[in-house]
Amino acid sequence: MTEALVALGHEVIEAPLLDIMFEDRSGPLDLDGVQAVLATSANGVRALAAATACRDISLFTVGDASARTAEELGFGHVTSAHGDVDDLAGGVIRALDPVGGALLHVAGSKVAGDLAGTLAGANFVTRCVTLYESRAAASLPPAASEALGSGNVDAVVFFSPRTAKIFVRLVDEAGVAHACQLLNAYCLSPAVAEEVTGLAWRAVHVAERPAQNSLLDCLSETALS
Repeated sequence: MTEALVALGHEVIEAPLLDIMFEDRSGPLDLDGVQAVLATSANGVRALAAATACRDISLFTVGDASARTAEELGFGHVTSAHGDVDDLAGGVIRALDPVGGALLHVAGSKVAGDLAGTLAGANFVTRCVTLYESRAAASLPPAASEALGSGNVDAVVFFSPRTAKIFVRLVDEAGVAHACQLLNAYCLSPAVAEEVTGLAWRAVHVAERPAQNSLLDCLSETALS
């Protein structure tokens, strides 16, 4: 996302709000009987790459960012759902046959949505394996805190409900929550936007679809209006 924003002429301050810890494993990931792997985040893809040397299995990702990560890590059969968990489930149901084997969902310790339940309704068997833990950052990154405090920020971009919720808490703890009154919040989905309502914003914008390109379009359109 940073590269895409820079390409549009924006100056970007990255503010990671989650610390990702890969699970220690005693051996490679068991893919026996698995017809496809499902990844609902780029971190899930990275954890998968660390857990197995296999790169030729079919991999379905929730969005384009996670698909790009998979391709960069050498996975050769990657399909992006271009959206959210519901889009991922729909894409899998259209592309695969339940008799072809189980599905493996590589996930973190906190899972949003009910991917396995949706797929079970279409007779798929889905196993979920936790490959990483995402821990909330203890404080707002210094560069972000300083920029907010000095008024050198025009907008904040949010990709998940969890990171939006963490941001609301951390800006309050850092004493810079008042700065958001002059900022636009750009949110990937209505669920993300709901989590930022604890702060006063200049405006809250929601992407038409839960995809990076849609969020970029939203930012470009409102910046010109």
